[in-house]
Amino acid sequence: MSTRRSSVAQPIPRVALTWLLIAQALVMVPHLFHLPAWTIALWLVCALWRIQIYRMRAGYPNALAKVVLMAGAAAGVWFSRGSLIGLDAGSVLLISAFVLKLVETRSRRDALVLVFLGFFVVVTGYLFDDSMLLALFTLLSVSALLASLIGLQQSAFAERPWPTLRLAGGMLAQALPLMLLLFVFFPRLGPLWSLPQPAGGAVTGLSDNIEPGDIAELSQSGELAFRASFDGPMPPRSQLYWRALTLERFDGRRWSQSSVAQYPIEPQWQKRGEALRYNVIMQPSSRPWLFALDTGETSLERTRLMSDFRLERYRPVDKSLFYQVTSWPDAVREPEDSPLLQRRALQLPEQGEPRARAWAADLKRRYADPQALVQALLQHFNREPYVYTLKPPPTGVDGIDAFLFDTRRGFCAHYAGAMTFVLRAAGIPARVVAGYQGGEVNPAGNYISVHQFDAHAWVEYWLPERGWVSVDPTFQVAPTRIEQGLEEAVAGERSFLQGSLFSALRYRSIGWMNQLRLSWDNLNYGWQRWVLAYQGEEQANLLQRWFGAFDTRLLLIALVGGGGLILSGVALGLLKPWRRERDPQQRVFLGFERLLARHGLRRARGEGPRAFAERAATALPQQAESIRAFLRVYEAQRYAGRPGAVGELRQALTGLRRRLPWRFTRSTR
Repeated sequence: MSTRRSSVAQPIPRVALTWLLIAQALVMVPHLFHLPAWTIALWLVCALWRIQIYRMRAGYPNALAKVVLMAGAAAGVWFSRGSLIGLDAGSVLLISAFVLKLVETRSRRDALVLVFLGFFVVVTGYLFDDSMLLALFTLLSVSALLASLIGLQQSAFAERPWPTLRLAGGMLAQALPLMLLLFVFFPRLGPLWSLPQPAGGAVTGLSDNIEPGDIAELSQSGELAFRASFDGPMPPRSQLYWRALTLERFDGRRWSQSSVAQYPIEPQWQKRGEALRYNVIMQPSSRPWLFALDTGETSLERTRLMSDFRLERYRPVDKSLFYQVTSWPDAVREPEDSPLLQRRALQLPEQGEPRARAWAADLKRRYADPQALVQALLQHFNREPYVYTLKPPPTGVDGIDAFLFDTRRGFCAHYAGAMTFVLRAAGIPARVVAGYQGGEVNPAGNYISVHQFDAHAWVEYWLPERGWVSVDPTFQVAPTRIEQGLEEAVAGERSFLQGSLFSALRYRSIGWMNQLRLSWDNLNYGWQRWVLAYQGEEQANLLQRWFGAFDTRLLLIALVGGGGLILSGVALGLLKPWRRERDPQQRVFLGFERLLARHGLRRARGEGPRAFAERAATALPQQAESIRAFLRVYEAQRYAGRPGAVGELRQALTGLRRRLPWRFTRSTR
């Protein structure tokens, strides 16, 4: 049997196996929220199976069992995720392999493969969650993996679990300064690949077509949509209308984007008034549009202002995204008329909503000025007994008629949709804008957190020379919704986050709990702002403040050269080549000493090679012949003057190593 086969057959020490089981459990914890239930059951079965193998109450799986397990795992991924490729399915497949590898791990090499798979699984967790809490938990997972890696080495640590963990923690602590140095100075590189993302249904947020029930569903979600911080004074809450998308097409029930809005047409607009500059950290939405106040520009790469004045990225936002925006709230947008604008902003179904159409015709006869007609509509919503509620009664086929003249109960999507319909029926171009309104101010960090329950819809109508003008009919019915937020607007009916009993946002009235929530949110914002958002532009700005003008290529060369020098110095300090024995025969004999030292036999000071070998042969009678055989070759080459290649001496040492048991004992002399 060769040396390589001998190393493969090394058994796994008990401490290493224990840390492997602990590490595997810790590595899988962050994935529990997106793993199918059968994966957790598979891990429990494999862990119990491996423990029973160690206790010699079960055997390793044979070839047929391995094939069945692998096929079953692949089938489970297919049926639970609908595919074997993509981010979601690929991560489940990797974790399944990580779990199944445990039950067939019988040698040191198998355990090493399992540990390295564990590091990959740790990294995949950041594809789904990049919070500070996960980063802190990762330190625990990596420490356990390092402890299992240390336990696999045949050393005095093999029978001592806590020193193993302390050594792993020490190694991780020593690596942290280097990690920080690389984080700050190493050039930010874009991804070298892209993965198919999971279906957007798993992500809470606005879709590209809505009806009133959709926004009502978002109003029951406390998920974070984005955070924003302003360079100067923060605008009043009543001015924070965060545009996401524009809905111009109405089919009688749903409002959706116009197909023309997807074309790369540069909109016409003129900057007016004072600009607002702010930063946004957007949560994953699986949608390409960004959130910004009107009318916004950003320097984010491969992002453009679309023809309907929404900011759109070239690909969906599948991870936290940091971008900077400059907005002009008083900008004039599309002041000139065009047939395309009229066709898109006046489209209505041929039939339906007869009472709303008749009312629009009456308004048009009474108010020749479009601006006066808009004000009449707003006064109607303000003076008539309309109610803002998240629990509107159901409507029939003609939903707008039923809302305007019968129920008069609804929320933002009802009011915006009804007003847009009436304006169009009266010949005034109008459209629905969907996005978010307001947000929660965090005094500790001086930023705004916008949640899904802040989802909102309002109206834009078009006037000659003035262009698009924004107006919010919801403000006429429930001004508290705009000035104070959804919670205050629906306080009477107690419907705020009714389905989220464990959401901390429901308990903002409890002072200490709210303060604790805001402090934790501020920590997470700092993590996203200064760590996750530390990309190319941010890094360049920081380094320029520190060092002035610099060349990125020179920085990269300096980092590689400096890193090489540091690693060379560490290698010299660890290997100490100046202390290395230059005599090849003596080097092999030192290997002979180290091998026996692992089994508790150390050469005493002044003890000759023959005396040491005889003492070892007496202590290890089953390997006595191999020990004496090595000594004969060594003495023949070293003292008898018999020429021979050093390879013969190494071969004798290898033979001895193969015959020694793979266990450690306490050192004896």
